[in-house]
Amino acid sequence: MNNYLIAIFIIYILITGFGYWLEYLNIKYLKKNGDIIPAEFEGHIDQPLLSRTRDYTVENSRFGIISSVFSDLILLLFIFGGILDIYNSWVSSLHLPFIVSGLIFFLLLTYIQTFLEMPFGLYRTFRIEKKYGFNTMTIKLWITDTIKSLVISTIILSLLIACGLLIIKKSPDLWWFWVWCFFFSFSMFIMYLSPYVIEPLFNKFKPVDDEELVGGIINLMSRAGIKVSRVFRMDASKRTKHTNAYFSGIGRTKRIVLFDTLLKMLDHAEILSVLAHEAGHWKKRHILKSIIATEIIAFIVFYIAFHLLRGNFLAELFRIKESTLFAKLIVLGFLGSIASFPLSPLFNYLSRRHEREADDFSCSLIGDGGPMISSLVKLSRDNLSNLHPHPFYAAFHYSHPPVIERIKRLKKRSRTV
Repeated sequence: MNNYLIAIFIIYILITGFGYWLEYLNIKYLKKNGDIIPAEFEGHIDQPLLSRTRDYTVENSRFGIISSVFSDLILLLFIFGGILDIYNSWVSSLHLPFIVSGLIFFLLLTYIQTFLEMPFGLYRTFRIEKKYGFNTMTIKLWITDTIKSLVISTIILSLLIACGLLIIKKSPDLWWFWVWCFFFSFSMFIMYLSPYVIEPLFNKFKPVDDEELVGGIINLMSRAGIKVSRVFRMDASKRTKHTNAYFSGIGRTKRIVLFDTLLKMLDHAEILSVLAHEAGHWKKRHILKSIIATEIIAFIVFYIAFHLLRGNFLAELFRIKESTLFAKLIVLGFLGSIASFPLSPLFNYLSRRHEREADDFSCSLIGDGGPMISSLVKLSRDNLSNLHPHPFYAAFHYSHPPVIERIKRLKKRSRTV
């Protein structure tokens, strides 16, 4: 290896090692404090359930480390062990048209990655999630979901790859701009299409038949300036006992989807508080801000990528004999994952700030933080959420503030409403 390649290798190892150290820090902190029932959960959780929560978090974290080590070793072997060069040379030796070569190159890599990750997904679903009472999925359903996901991802990836490469071929001097425009337009299209075409392939959506709840939701959303088109119940329980609720739709008209597990767990007031929180994200334009920030970064990344891909520097740096665009894109993606390391905690910080604003909005719209607090307690308790994350770990990895912090803030906010 040359000095630059050695430096890149060391930086990647340091970043990866830092991530493992954070996991170790979080596990150690949880083992030390995991038997302490927070004041906010007194009367809602007992010692056996708290111990089960601790065990669930520790087991998930340890398994996550094992799967990450495997993925990192495969990646390092692929990038630094010469496998990328061999694979790239093989695709080049086929002498296929540019776009066809690109489709084979990237789709085959996607299938290999899916195959390698499959055993870990199976173990997590049918061993860990089942052990702690969350998994309700059958092997038959898992196989069906896997096939559907593979078909859908193949169609979407094929369109993105083929169109992206066609743009590069037709506009070699300005492709970065046109590819950015295409990817942005395509993501907006999928965001609109997904609730009506993709999601129904996996779940059944039925209108919520509780007229009192639906009326309360429509009235609440109207006060937030949101028009509700339909309120649906999703059969999430055929896969998991975890809960969720979300909005879909572009513009002021929203489609609200409630997991059937959520409907069983929370009462009407609590469901309304959760939806008021989601309305807060829309009202404060959090999604719009995230899209704008993401697209600005993507615009800059495409421009930088255009200049880095023009020459053979990346291929020479990683000792790739055939300087194809496809191999250079893989190398660039690897380098991008290293360069983007500082962005992860920054985006999580901004996300946590958005969550606090949405909590405040929910409290103001409902007029009381009580329902939101009780929903957080129930959701955390029944999902075996870690009540004692290490502050440093949470600062790096949490997109939401720790639940204890959220409850304390809501209690303080309730006194001022």
